Order: sequence, then C-alpha cells, then structure tokens
Amino acid sequence: MITRRQILQLVPTLGISSAVFARALAQETAGKLEVTREMIAAAEWVSGIELTEEQEEALVKDINSLHSQLAALRKVELDPQTDGPALIMQPLLSNSKIAEAASTNNKPAEYVLPKDVQLPADEADLAFMPVHKLAALIQSKRLTSTDLTKVYLQRLKKYDPQLMCVVNLTETLAMEQAKKADEEIAAGRYLGPLHGIPWGAKDLIAVDGYPTTWGIPVFKDRIIPQTATVAQRLSAAGAVLVAKLSLGAIAMGDKWFRGMTRNPWNLEQGSSGSSAGSCSASSAGLVGFALGSETLGSILSPSTRCASHGLRPTFGRVSRSGCMPLSWSMDKIGPIGRSVEDLALVFAAIQGSDGLDPTVVDRPFQWPMAVDFSKITVGVVKKDKPDPAVDVLREIGCQIKEIELPGGYPLSALFKIIDIEGAAVFDDLLRAGKTEGWNTWTQSFQSAQFVTAIDYLRMQRVRRKLMNEFEKLMNEVDLLFNTGDLVHTNFTGHPSLVMPYVAPDAQAGKKPSSVVFTGQLFGEATILALAKEFETRQAQPLPRPSLPS
Repeated sequence: MITRRQILQLVPTLGISSAVFARALAQETAGKLEVTREMIAAAEWVSGIELTEEQEEALVKDINSLHSQLAALRKVELDPQTDGPALIMQPLLSNSKIAEAASTNNKPAEYVLPKDVQLPADEADLAFMPVHKLAALIQSKRLTSTDLTKVYLQRLKKYDPQLMCVVNLTETLAMEQAKKADEEIAAGRYLGPLHGIPWGAKDLIAVDGYPTTWGIPVFKDRIIPQTATVAQRLSAAGAVLVAKLSLGAIAMGDKWFRGMTRNPWNLEQGSSGSSAGSCSASSAGLVGFALGSETLGSILSPSTRCASHGLRPTFGRVSRSGCMPLSWSMDKIGPIGRSVEDLALVFAAIQGSDGLDPTVVDRPFQWPMAVDFSKITVGVVKKDKPDPAVDVLREIGCQIKEIELPGGYPLSALFKIIDIEGAAVFDDLLRAGKTEGWNTWTQSFQSAQFVTAIDYLRMQRVRRKLMNEFEKLMNEVDLLFNTGDLVHTNFTGHPSLVMPYVAPDAQAGKKPSSVVFTGQLFGEATILALAKEFETRQAQPLPRPSLPS
C-alpha cells in the first residue's frame, strides 16, 4: 500500500486541491481509502479524458470496487522470475524472412580447435588470450584449468579495487569446478571448447550458494536458492565460474551499491551499463568470458565503451530463467568476450529452450557456418563521410545497399514499457519504501503507476507496428551495419553484435572504435560468420588496455 510519505511527495505533481487531498489523506491514514467524485475529477488527466459531473458520480461505485479488487490482487504472492504476465512477446512475424529457413534443422559442423597455439610465458599474455586458444591449450593438456583459474582469480583480486567490477568472488566453487575439469580431461572425457574455461556472471544471474544482489543494497546478502539455466548450461559444458560481476542498480548504468564500475581503458570513466562488470572484466583480462544482459543497450553500450565483443541474441533465443526480470517483453541474455569466435562458442552452449522461460523457442544454430559472402546484402545508412569499415565489407565481397530506418515513431514514449514492467517487478519493494541505491528507478517506477492499462497496450500496439515495418526493411537485406538501430532492434527483438574495430589510421595501442552488425531474427550464425571474417581483416592487431600494476 502507498505510504503517507509517498502521498505527500506525489500530491504537488497531481494538482489535487487541498480539501480533496486532506480527506484522501485522512482516509489513507485510517487504512480505508474511499474514492470520491472530486478525486475522480482531479485525476482525469491520467486517462486523458474529460467527464461530466454525472459521469464522475456514476464512476464512484465502480472505482471504489476496483480499489478493493486491486487491494486483493496485491495480497497474492508473486515471484517476478517465475510469475510473468500472460502476454508473451513473439518477435517472429508471419512475413519474417527467416521464418521458412529457420524451420529446417541443420546439423552443426564439427568444431575444431586451432592446433598452432603456443603457451605464453607471461601470465598477462595468457589472461588476454581468447577462449578458443585457451581451449586448445587445455585440451592438449599444456595448461590445466586449475592453473588458469588461479591466474584469473589473482587478477580479479588485484584489479577489482581499481575497476570495481566484482560483487562476489566464487573462489570455492571455481576451484572445485577447475579440479573436476582437470580430472575429466585427464580421463579422456573432454566436453568441448568451454571445458575448464573461467567465466564471470552478471550479478542478476542466480547461482545457488552465492548472493545475487541485482546491484542494490537491500539484496546485498540475498541468496536465491536456484541456479539460472544459463549458468547450469555453462557448468554442464565444463566452464568454471570465478565471479559474480557488477551491474548498475536494477540494471541501470554502471553505479551500484559499492560505487561505479570503471572502464579499463580510462579509469576516470565508468564502464557504461548495465553489463558494467562483465564488459570491464572481460576487456581487462580478468575472466575468459562473461555473460551480460540487455533490455535497451546493456550489452552493446558497455561493450562499445570497454572495446569488448558482445552478442545480444534474438529475443526468445536464450532462457532467462533464474535471471532478474526488468522487462519481461524485452530482456535478453548474451555473451561478452574477446573474439567473435568466443561469442559463438558461448552462445552455442546457452541458447535453446529449457521449458522454464515461455518466450524461448528452439532454432537451429550451425557453427562454424559456411557463408557465401558474395550473396550477402548489407544495409547501411548514407553518411556524409566515407566509412572505411564499409570498405572492409566490400573487400569481403558483400553487396552494399543504402537504407533508412523506419521513422515517425515516438520511440522515447515506448521506453515507458520498461518502466511499467519494471514497476510491476519491483512493486512490493517500492511500496515498502526499500528504494535505497536505486539510481533514478524510484521516480521512474512511481511515474509508471500513473500510466493506464489502455496506454500500456497502445505502446505495445505501436511496437508491433514498428516490428512489422522493420521486418519489411529486413526483407530487403541480410544484415545491417552501423545503422544506429539499437533502440529499434531492442523493441523488435533482432540480434546484434558489437566488436572492436581497428581503423587503418588508428594510433597503435589506443582504444579501438566499435562496429555493430544486426541480423535477421534467429540469424546469429550469419552475423557471427560475417563478423569473424571482418575481424580477420583488421588493419592492426587488437590492442589491450594497460592497467596500473
């Protein structure tokens, strides 16, 4: 129930007369709020309609009945992770280009690890190696998972005071998993390229036995007796969890209850968010790879800031069971790492339905995937200056087509979908006043309480209209490149991949810029294949951040 203090805070924004407010406050204090005709008149701005006095009087009984019904609803205990709304987002439309092709199951090609990988003498060189090269060393028994895990745990302890990217180390679990991996490999039971590889989980991913804080003080010590599907799948693949990594409070930005997570390339700068710790730790060579999540930019933005590789999968491709919900209709879980190949290997392990997240569907994923790039059409937006990155695509053999993104949509108004769904997730804490360290969510969630159900559904209808128009565009191309479609595609559910780009004129050792590929729905294999080919044609080797010793 809304508190007396919250009523006092909200009244000036509502424009309610003092007499109306005084009666409402007295009733609320007594615990039996009764709606009057004057109160209905004062609140008509919420719905955007005007009523006559007779109509207002007629509504009094109905709204008082509704108030009682809503009070009864609030007494029903709901788990935001398992009790989502009965409305389910489905990105695949009837006119989707991928629909027919995706129905054919393809047998994945056998993955072969590189053979010419040398074990570096320097631990820092080892720590910055991509997963597929670390895997080659572990498979050939030139490196043990235990030794690699100790390297990453030591680096996490050493550099976290500067980066503030670790919420909790999972050292006991890590050493147990590493020992098990070494024993299995020694016995000839090699599970694949993630076997024995240390990783970090964004701290909205539940792991039984360790706190899952969601970045807020009230949950600093809270342990969820559940392990998220993605963490279970990585464990089954033999990966070693070394840390729960920071996220901005309730998946907003890079500020959480211990402070601000830093960009390894510039310690005066935050790492962006909300997958702040996952990108910071991966970029700084503190983990082999990490998992992040995105609702509206939370993988792509910090990956760009920290020069990491990040994949935001198609909505409904990876289970979110055991992960914090912010927006049931927009949340996605995806990998963050140091090469395109690594993103593919991790994605292969975590994708697919689990029977727990009702939005997830099974679609084929073939990796490695052979692609005839001469048959790939890439959509780009016309720019005043030539983009050298587009020239790389031409060298690869892709066809380039200038496009325009759908326009005329009030995209900022659609942002309220996140606030409304998030307000429902955190309603109990909001009403209890447990909002310390929420960044600006408190005001956003309070504001969402005044959006009508009719307008929420209107937002979703406009979103569906945008999805239809965007799909018409995607029927003209195979991929998009650097089109600035982050907002569009988070609403439409299309997958995107961000990766560092070392331009021909880039200064050696400086943080590289980034490029973004956007693919067809469930077309992760194609964007990964093109991005990998793009990566092999970089003008210079990928630099790494230089952290103070």
